[in-house]
Amino acid sequence: MKNIKRYLLIGMALLIAGAASAQNFRFVGADVCKGCHNKPEKGAQYDHWANAPHSQALKTLSGEKAIEYGKQNGIASPATDDKCLKCHSTYHAAPANLRNGITADEGISCEGCHGPGSSYRGPAIMRNRNVAVRQGLILQTEELCTKCHNSEAPFYQGFDFKSAFEKTTHPDPTR
Repeated sequence: MKNIKRYLLIGMALLIAGAASAQNFRFVGADVCKGCHNKPEKGAQYDHWANAPHSQALKTLSGEKAIEYGKQNGIASPATDDKCLKCHSTYHAAPANLRNGITADEGISCEGCHGPGSSYRGPAIMRNRNVAVRQGLILQTEELCTKCHNSEAPFYQGFDFKSAFEKTTHPDPTR
């Protein structure tokens, strides 16, 4: 009987310790990423994103085409509709309690594709891809992209992961 109680106590302690150390990766926002990822020696990755369609995704919901689509489908404003926002805004797709530094106007931000950066953003962690992945860095896959780029999207015209990846990639010349 004593052994059973002892094992139960050890089991409970491990369970509590595991829950206490569980990581909720938080979004830090594109401005935090910009600090390191806009340096010329890193390939000016932030500028690449800022001048690409993902950064402007939220703005497209206020465009003429989106507004007309909304009228035809009973959506008062695509720019405020959760069904639209989940793919046009990293902020709106993120759980509210994890949105630390991200802003609502970022469109599909760095963290929309790379995951919440709170735990992998440090240079020491970013130097080791495996460690960064364990700390929440997401690697781009077709599965990730097709969560939004799929036939449920109203203006979907097919999706070729390889060519889309080539257009959106922003390599780090130091790697």
